[in-house]
This record gives sequence, structure tokens and C-alpha cells, in this order.
Amino acid sequence: MNIVEDLNDLRTQVRTWRAAGERIAFVPTMGNLHEGHITLVREARQRARRVIASIFVNPLQFGPTEDLAAYPRTPQRDQTLLAVAGCDLLFAPGVATMYPQGQEAQTRVEVPGVSDLLCGASRPGHFIGVATVVCKLLNMVQPDLALFGEKDFQQLLIIRRMVADLNLPVEIAGVPTVREPDGLAMSSRNGYLSAAERTQAPALYRALTAAAQGLAAGRPAPEVESTATAMIAAAGLRPDYVSVRRAADLGEPAASDRELVVLAAAYLGRARLIDNLSVTHPGGLTGPAATRHSKNDDAAQQFLR
Repeated sequence: MNIVEDLNDLRTQVRTWRAAGERIAFVPTMGNLHEGHITLVREARQRARRVIASIFVNPLQFGPTEDLAAYPRTPQRDQTLLAVAGCDLLFAPGVATMYPQGQEAQTRVEVPGVSDLLCGASRPGHFIGVATVVCKLLNMVQPDLALFGEKDFQQLLIIRRMVADLNLPVEIAGVPTVREPDGLAMSSRNGYLSAAERTQAPALYRALTAAAQGLAAGRPAPEVESTATAMIAAAGLRPDYVSVRRAADLGEPAASDRELVVLAAAYLGRARLIDNLSVTHPGGLTGPAATRHSKNDDAAQQFLR
């Protein structure tokens, strides 16, 4: 695996692959990799001849009271995992490469509306930082395909909207959430959890599962949200939100909407956990429903029984 920090070196390699007619897939990350990231790389390997990953802890998406300085960085381990998974090139730029004029002078990308909901309401400005850095990385790498995990469902929708609105020539692919055997969605921030908190954390997934089952049974969305929020709080987590939304744009669902998603966020110790489950309603909110599970959800269902 080739490791480059300089933009010119990246573009030289990309031009070589392009001249050979090779399809390029891209997996952007902030490092401290886990099996969820590696699943993205493996999926990229299946879909393209060349795979590029990036590691950049983006300061623009951290609020003034958030964990930028403490965010875990494991570069040597990350490089080993990427190489084993079949990554061809790791782009590891510094802040000066990404923001040569400084962060305050940086041109920013904003996706209005969807960026202000849910996690956007709890973390003002966060998705402007995400959209800006992803837009820059896509322009730097110029891949045919970029892959993102569905755990960050709102982020995935924002990136898809940005790519469509700015006519960027890249396909955006979502990859199902990878979970621990007890249902906890894999996340770099899970490393903040103490041993005791780690046993509490799967309550978020259990609450989402109950919410999805409630929708399937025909319960109204406000009741489902209230019940799930109470479950999360009873398990010792501090709920941020539980919300049933239209999957296409995170709008408030109408009675006829069939493709829904239940999203939740909660605080536990130093960690802010997020997760979601998609729900397909053959008859909309007024009819019976079936949940669509992510990778490893069958194992999690065993845990719930």
C-alpha cells in the first residue's frame, strides 16, 4: 500500500490509474479504524480495480467543546488494517494541505435543511464541516465511487444531496451498519466507553428495535418515539433524540410514506452514540410494516430474545 500526504503525489498516482482505464473507489475516514471501516474497504475492493482510503481528523466538524484534541489516533494500526483489507493507497493529508488558507478563511459547503435536523440541531455547524471536507476530498481524489456507512444515516443523505446539487461526477454508495454481537453499532467513539458503560450501550439498539417493531404493529410514530426514549433513559443513557423520519430526506413522515427510518442519539459517559434502523411499510404508516436489518442484526436479535 502506498501512503501519500502530498496532494500532487495523490494526483500523480490517480492520473496513472486513470490512464490505464482503472475504476477507483474511495473510503474517507478519520482513522482509529474498526471493522465497520474495513467492511467499506472490502466492499470498495469488490466494486473497483483501485481503492483509496483517507485518514484526516477534520477540525472543521468539531464544535468548540467537542473532542478534537482527545479524538483517538492510531496511525500504525490503521495502516496495517488498510493494507490487509486491500487498500492500494492511503491519503493522509495534514491540516495545512486540507486548509491552506486556514480554517477561518476556508470556503465552506452547506446543505441547507437536512443539515439542521437531529444531529445537526445538537451539533450546530457540524455538517457544514462534514460537507466541506468531503467535497474537498472528492475533488482531490476524483473517484468513480465513494463509500459511506449507513450508521451515519443523516451524513450519508447530506453527502448524496451535496453531490447531486453540485453535479460532482461520483457515485455515492451506502454500506449497511456493522454491529457487535450484542447489537451495538461499531464506532470509533465506542473506545470512550468504560467497561460498565459498554454493557449499557446496546440499549440504544434495543430501543430502536422496539421502535421498529412498534411501527410494524401499527403504533403511531409519537408513541414509538416516546417509548424508545424512555427505554434509553431507563438503561442509564441520556437521550438526545429518537425520531421517525422519511428515509428519502429525513422529513416528517406522512401517512402514505412507506420508506422510513428510526434514528436515535444518546450520551453515555464521554461518548455520544448514534444509530438507526430502516423500516419499510407496504401500506405506509397506516399499514403493517417490515424492518430492514443491517449487517449482523440477526446476531443482535438473538441477544434481544
